[in-house]
Amino acid sequence: MRDPYDVLGVPRSASEAEIKKAFRRLAKAHHPDQNQDDPKATARFSEVNQAYEILGDAARRAQFDRGEIDGEGKPRFRGFEGFGGGREGAGRAGGFGFGARGRGAGPGGGGEDIFSHIFGEAFRAAEGRAGAGTRARPGTSRGEDVAVTLTVTIEDIAAGAKKRVTLPGGREFEVTLPTPVTDGQVIRLRGQGEENPFGEPGDALLTLRIAPHPRFTVEGADLRARVPIALDEAVLGAAVRVPTLSGEVEMKIPPMTSSGRTFRLRGKGLPTRGGSGDLYAVVEIRLPDGPDEELVAYARKRRSARVEG
Repeated sequence: MRDPYDVLGVPRSASEAEIKKAFRRLAKAHHPDQNQDDPKATARFSEVNQAYEILGDAARRAQFDRGEIDGEGKPRFRGFEGFGGGREGAGRAGGFGFGARGRGAGPGGGGEDIFSHIFGEAFRAAEGRAGAGTRARPGTSRGEDVAVTLTVTIEDIAAGAKKRVTLPGGREFEVTLPTPVTDGQVIRLRGQGEENPFGEPGDALLTLRIAPHPRFTVEGADLRARVPIALDEAVLGAAVRVPTLSGEVEMKIPPMTSSGRTFRLRGKGLPTRGGSGDLYAVVEIRLPDGPDEELVAYARKRRSARVEG
């Protein structure tokens, strides 16, 4: 096995990012599926993968730099202490360093971990069949998924609006809001994620967030709104205007309505697959802003009658 630094073409001072970049470039260039007419491609591909298993792991890279392991991840021979049960010789045949291969040893040794992270489970299957001379393609491997959040208003939801989404990197596209929409709902957008070295994209995971509204509270597909009324309207009854997403509607308040009483307006909520939710109008009695002598006198009279009674 050649020096892994030479295999990846990076200096010993290379950063983790530089090593990873070099590995991705070489893995793509030497992958057998990209070089079907080159019988040596598989060997070069395996060598690149093995080199990255050493240099892509900080602990193993440090061991290699200190001379403790070789380019295949095997402990280097340090003498004959194995005959005397020495620590380094223990578990090796005669202490000569013929022990099991490390993680970077190739098929079956775990050396596919990093590459399978890029190309998926199909890589593991391909490595498993390599000894039989069978070639396998990455197949269903995809690039990485990306996550993005889109904040929408209840007016957007009611209208089934189209919204522009900006992905990491600045790419934009248009999304039509689904029915129904719930806060925290995640939509998978196929093929809108990052590409792997073969140009196969992952998905974008779009999380929908519903923006707070000054008048309405969202409760699933239902809405709740406070409707202020005057004291005389609560006592005598009245017809009041109630806001909805499609405009104001008239609602009748019966006499002697207490504050907090709730009225249901059917079909005035958010859209659902089978129709729409409802709007719950909660009555809120509001007293005059300034002094009202008649109201004060009436309240005193009612208090006095209650105390005497």
